[in-house]
Order: sequence, then C-alpha cells, then structure tokens
Amino acid sequence: MPSTPLTLTGARLIDGTGAAPVADAVVHTDANGDVTYAGPAAGAPPQAPDARVIDVAGRTVLPGFIDCHVHFSVAKPAEIGQRFASDPTLQVLRTAERMRDTLLAGVTTARDLGGTPAGFRTAVTEGLIEGPRLHTAVRIMGHTGGHADFTTPDGYDTSAGMGEIVDTVDETRIAVRRLLRDGADVIKLCATGGMGSPHDQPDDEGLSEEEIRTVVDEVSRHGGRPVAAHAQGLAGIMNALRGGVTSVEHAYGLDDEACDLAGELGAFIVPTLSTTFDGIDKARMEPYHYEKKVRWSERTKVNIARAIERGLKIALGTDSGVCPHARNLRELGHLVSLGMSPMDAIVAGTRTGAELLGLADRVGTLERGKAADLVVVDGDPLADIAVLADSDRIRYVVQQGVVRKAPAPAH
Repeated sequence: MPSTPLTLTGARLIDGTGAAPVADAVVHTDANGDVTYAGPAAGAPPQAPDARVIDVAGRTVLPGFIDCHVHFSVAKPAEIGQRFASDPTLQVLRTAERMRDTLLAGVTTARDLGGTPAGFRTAVTEGLIEGPRLHTAVRIMGHTGGHADFTTPDGYDTSAGMGEIVDTVDETRIAVRRLLRDGADVIKLCATGGMGSPHDQPDDEGLSEEEIRTVVDEVSRHGGRPVAAHAQGLAGIMNALRGGVTSVEHAYGLDDEACDLAGELGAFIVPTLSTTFDGIDKARMEPYHYEKKVRWSERTKVNIARAIERGLKIALGTDSGVCPHARNLRELGHLVSLGMSPMDAIVAGTRTGAELLGLADRVGTLERGKAADLVVVDGDPLADIAVLADSDRIRYVVQQGVVRKAPAPAH
C-alpha cells in the first residue's frame, strides 16, 4: 500500500544491529514504506520532495519491536478455561482491540502461540484492523491431560478448541498437516506440562523426543516453518532441543547442560519473564496456577540469568494474555535486571526476534531496503531501559511507513 514518504530529523538512532547509537541522525522512508536511509545527518541524502518531515529532537528512534510469544485471544489466564462461554463476535472484537493496543505500545510484529486464527493475520495484511504484523500457531499441540488439554471430567473442552491433542507419532504427523492447512506460520508443541494447565506440572514431560522429531520432519516436508516448544522443566527442554525445535519457550528449568546444547544447536530461547515478574496476580489466577508460579519464580530468574551470561540467542517474548497485554516492552527491563545490557535487550526485541520469525530480511533493524517499522520514544533507553515500558513515552509508532501513532496536535 503506498504511503507518504517520511523524514525524521534530529534523532538519536539505535538501529537494532547492536551498533553504537548515532547522536544526530536522519531516517528517510519512501512511498513503499521502506527505509531508504538511516544514519548520520551529515551523510543523509536529500529528502523526497513530498516527504512529511518530523522533528524528533531529544528522542530516540528504534526499530519496531517484535514480541515472539503472545496470546491475543486471551485477556487473562483464567479465560483460557472459559473460552467456550464467550460470545464469538465479542471475542473477535476484543482480540482486535488487544492487537491495536499492542501495536500502539511499540510492537509492530508479533507471534501468537496459540488461540488466534490465521484470519487475524490476513485482516492486518488487508488493512481491516490495525495490529502487529502477525505470525500465528493457530492451536497448541499437546498430549491428552497435558498443557494443551483443558477438558473437564465430563469431557467438555473449556478452551473451545485451543488445543490440538495428539497421543501417538502418527497422530502428531497428521496434526501438523491440519495446522498447516489452517494457516499456521509456526507449529507450537508442548514438551512439558505448564503453569496454567489444570492437569499437569512444569516438570512433567509432554511430547516425546520422537514425537518432536516427527513434528520437525513433517514441517520440513511442507516448505519449513519454525517449531516452538513450550518447555519449562529440564527433561522436556532437553527433549525439545534434541528433537530439533527452533525455539524453547519459557525455558525456566534450563541448566548448564541445556545451555551447552542450545548453544551448540543455535536454538533460540524465549524466556517470557513477564509471566514471572508481572504475571503473578492471585486475583487473576486459578489457585493451582498461582501456586505453581510462586514455586517456580526464583528458580526461573536464576536459570534465565545463566542463559544470558552464557550468551544464548534470546528473543523477546512476554506470553501476554497470561500477563497483561500492551505492556510488552516491560520485558526488556526484566532481561536487563537479570544481567543483559540495555543494548542487548533491545537487540533481543528487534533483530533476534526477526531472525527467529524468519523475517530478518524485512524487519528487526533500520537499514536501507527494509520495512520502515519504527518507534520514537522520549528519552534514552540505553540510559534507562524503562522508558520503553511506558507506552505514553512512545510518541510515534510507524509500521511499513504508515504512522499508526503520533502525538495529538497542540491546540
């Protein structure tokens, strides 16, 4: 879709590559919504004659952020087991509202790992709704009685089809085909139990290593897709890594051996620290969920700090829906609190996320020829990463060259 060329002047530029910031920078975009220049003002080419010029002096320009683990169709943890009671029309409209709120909080691309149909991706692409550029897993694959199973004792699925239940290698292969048929950009499988599921524990194993290998193999037979493993306990983390997954989600039980294997294989870790720092709310949670979260909280912080120290490939993910939506960039502060530098946290939320999603040729960094997805924030996040956590301080959000958020005009 054609857009008005933009020129941002006076910027402090953090381009997402990890390079040092540029103190006096200019960013140019073209009518296709792509970046044509991002660098020092002294070397900037002339702006397009019809460009909209935005003076962002005193503010920082960064790439649009990428949240690699969200659940837009869920507002709070207890809702997962109550989806059957939701009015479908309201569910669609509320999901669209959460997506728009997340975009305005600075997330221009997101990966939904269960519960959101592929139609929402198409709706964003066609301009029917405003939200992050979307990849979706559609449903979550898991065993009977495991993390993806919200069936009651009388046989009723309270999640309204959020799970894709498999119990054999053959069923696993067929389920991958169903998910691909239904538009999945990524296959999400459960290698362990979880916090929010009623029938299991985080240390319980989910899909076996053989079943995980089957998922990876079947995906490769159909053009390839990332495979994301919900994996919290150590045994399931190791099964997921040995099975060949692209990313380990949560990874709360990660130890040195698992770090060694993840580093050797080049697997991504998506820690979802917001569920530990921001997601423990007794009033919002079922009692079994609250108890598990409290029990695992400190262990999680120690183990993810180890992964950061070991230099694993870490991508930003929040598990929003389990924790509040549109507060995604608080995750950056949580990474910093466990030892990551502010610059590395920004890279985790931009370039590394793009690499995980297979979009590094289009988003994640502000470089010539890439999509003009960017945010402008008051202040310097390298001095105080918390400025990005306050959506009121995110003054502009641009997505593919289109201004989605801007300060209200002065009266």
